[in-house]
Amino acid sequence: MDVSGEQHYDIKHDIIKKRIDHLGNVIESRKDGVGAPKIERPLQKHGGRLDHNEVYCGSCYGSEESDDQCCNSCEEVRDAYRKKGWAFTNVELIDQCKREGFVQRLKDEQGEGCNIHGFVNVNKVAGNFHFAPGKSLEQSFNFLQDLLNLQPESYNISHKINKLSFGEEFPGVVNPLDGVEWTQDNSNGLTGMYQYFVKVVPTIYTDIRGRKIHSNQFSVTEHFREAIGYPRPPPGVYFFYEFSPIKVMKDIPVILYCQTSISLLFVVVHLLIPCNF
Repeated sequence: MDVSGEQHYDIKHDIIKKRIDHLGNVIESRKDGVGAPKIERPLQKHGGRLDHNEVYCGSCYGSEESDDQCCNSCEEVRDAYRKKGWAFTNVELIDQCKREGFVQRLKDEQGEGCNIHGFVNVNKVAGNFHFAPGKSLEQSFNFLQDLLNLQPESYNISHKINKLSFGEEFPGVVNPLDGVEWTQDNSNGLTGMYQYFVKVVPTIYTDIRGRKIHSNQFSVTEHFREAIGYPRPPPGVYFFYEFSPIKVMKDIPVILYCQTSISLLFVVVHLLIPCNF
């Protein structure tokens, strides 16, 4: 999301996310529906159970946009709620979510984390990207997050940045956030928003052969904002970046090595000549 108003939600084509346990080990993905309670017949929109001669049309629980809209999965009900701007708080009462084991799946994932890597193209204007629990949505031209209201204050935003760069790598570049790690203090039970403020400086690197690499360098400051007061900041790790109007030109210096062929005898004579006067 940047100052020009352009927003990108749920970027997936260049971003890879893996589930990890509390030790950082990758957790294998499981098939959807594993662990879901067995309910033979889904609940129909009209209130009765699905008969063999009926086509399934699940209820959207008041969030449907038209009378013929159906919500046949828990995710479809959530999407309908998001479009209405409603909080998704009654998960246990929604038939689709019960059949899919949605609540149990969330409980099973407690204590897990995720590893995210990939590339994102951004405009050369100020903006931000962030990693936060829940799912983003836009309601009345405002950016919101669906946190499911499942104890968002308990989210642990401890994180480690293995690598972060803006643009192509070039010799001698130093990325100040590579290897940076921050651990949340759980003694007060508060989560919050961890913010990185990044100043990006466009850079042109020219090697000894004259080949140019158009890239960037950056500096950074950081701040942790606790979830105190109202409105509470959404928990997550946020990177706010802006581009400097100054461009840096970085060239490789050329060092010339000269080789002499003066004989030792000539040097000795040359040095002794002034002594004869």
